[in-house]
Amino acid sequence: MITFKTKQTVACISGVNVGGQPGENPTCIIPSIFYDRHKIVSDPIKGVFDKKQAEILLNRAEDLSEKTGCSLFVDIMGTCPEALTKYVDFVTEHASVPFLVDSVSREAKLQAVKYVHEVGLIDKVIYNSISFLSTHQEMKVLQELGVKAAVVLAYDPKDPSCGREAILSGSDKQPGLLAAAKNAGITNLLVDTAVLQVPSIGDAGKAIIVIKEKFGLPAGCAPANAISIWKKLKEGEFGAEGRKVCLAASTLFTQMMGANFVIAGQIDYAEIVFPPCAMADAIIASEAQKLGVKIAPNHPLYKIF
Repeated sequence: MITFKTKQTVACISGVNVGGQPGENPTCIIPSIFYDRHKIVSDPIKGVFDKKQAEILLNRAEDLSEKTGCSLFVDIMGTCPEALTKYVDFVTEHASVPFLVDSVSREAKLQAVKYVHEVGLIDKVIYNSISFLSTHQEMKVLQELGVKAAVVLAYDPKDPSCGREAILSGSDKQPGLLAAAKNAGITNLLVDTAVLQVPSIGDAGKAIIVIKEKFGLPAGCAPANAISIWKKLKEGEFGAEGRKVCLAASTLFTQMMGANFVIAGQIDYAEIVFPPCAMADAIIASEAQKLGVKIAPNHPLYKIF
């Protein structure tokens, strides 16, 4: 059972609490929708998709969150401004939960955030992400739009093995990502410890412990990224159910390392992720109670049994 001596920060994003000591608050599960080659998307440039199926996926994720007690954010992905803005518009119309704006295109992300600002939903958005690639102009736009929540990617390609902490802290010559985010007015920070391949899930887990102990911030990672590129698993070498079992197992590992959130991959697999994560939450919380941790009333410990 992991506990931290450093006072732990709890991010409150549109009424959802993320962070604290292990067991204190439910793990936040973050599945992705409209990801690259998502079968419900017919035109990723213009943002044409099967609205009925998208609504079914969103409703199922919200239902699983309600039944298990694990919190839910939705990671909305898109490759261009027009598509990502349409996706954000649809998700905010059909789901009440906070959401991440996610794209390899900075232009697409900022355009989507501008739309969110215009329609008055800026309190629900989480910018994904602030990283070593972020620019001064990008941070200025986030500040002007009033973005208050963001994922901070703790990854330095020049030092991938141990650069997670250093890139957050920075140095006398170069401010770190945490300072840059706070200077932009972002008050709710979620630190992603960066998973590159399956073996690096261990490094990311250790980094969660280090970062929570040093900074007290909510931390987690995206083990699903590694599962999705595991070649032999994709080829079915370990059976038809191998990918699903390994996806669930990877999320459990990060929870046991103190993760407050898990970016869990395809929303289509929500049923594979929520029940085991809720079970792990309940196990962790049961032990945390013995150490004097106050458990949130909406916790899986009180909902799944």
